[in-house]
Amino acid sequence: MYQAVVFFDLDGTLMRDDKTVAPSSVAAIQQLKANHVLPVIATGRNVFEVADIMQTTGIDSIVSANGSYVAYQGHFLSVHAIDKAILTDMTHFANRQQTALAYYNNAGFALSHRDALTVKNYRVLKQTAQVQPDFYRRHAINFLLTFEPMAGTQYLNRYRGHLSFVRNNPRAFDTMAWGVSKAVGIHDILTKAHLTNVPTYGFGDELNDVEMFASVQTPIAMGNGNPVVKKMAAYVTADNMHGGITQGLKHFDLI
Repeated sequence: MYQAVVFFDLDGTLMRDDKTVAPSSVAAIQQLKANHVLPVIATGRNVFEVADIMQTTGIDSIVSANGSYVAYQGHFLSVHAIDKAILTDMTHFANRQQTALAYYNNAGFALSHRDALTVKNYRVLKQTAQVQPDFYRRHAINFLLTFEPMAGTQYLNRYRGHLSFVRNNPRAFDTMAWGVSKAVGIHDILTKAHLTNVPTYGFGDELNDVEMFASVQTPIAMGNGNPVVKKMAAYVTADNMHGGITQGLKHFDLI
């Protein structure tokens, strides 16, 4: 029986700026497991993007793609796919606006087309993006990157009630089925794994962690976090480059 569940965001939280996990954080997670605490990744990234992080840390439970795909102890638990009719309409709309979409599922992704924003985005992520405009027709899609610069609202206005958008970088919105967030994925894992009576903690730093912070009993913000997230936190730990994970876990006597 687990004594607690701890959810970890990745970018800017469990991962350092070079997208690796500090040895001290890996050791802390191993100690968590020894203390019968379940570590869970809770990220905007999809499963295929973080396989190396899961292997490095030994974490086999994940709330991925902002709650739209969930696995527990290495096994599929839930998926919240985006409706095909919405995907088709959005693709046509994006083409008319000359903006790009990236279609994702747990196994891979593809672009509708390549432009300056997509080139910059995947350079930052150190990923190679293939252009396959019909990818969404041939695969189930649970997550999109909707490429629209900061202050853009055309997608939010058009698809309100159909899709949920959260700004996670200046180039694009994370996009899920309406109402889906990390909170939904957390609810899935806690209810389906029979963990609803276990104390919950969450580490995060950005706006896509807001729903997670509202869903766990003890939210912990990174020192490098967004002011909105810090204001919601029960505790603000050190930043992701200076032992914030270990410090936060020790503060709450989890390790």
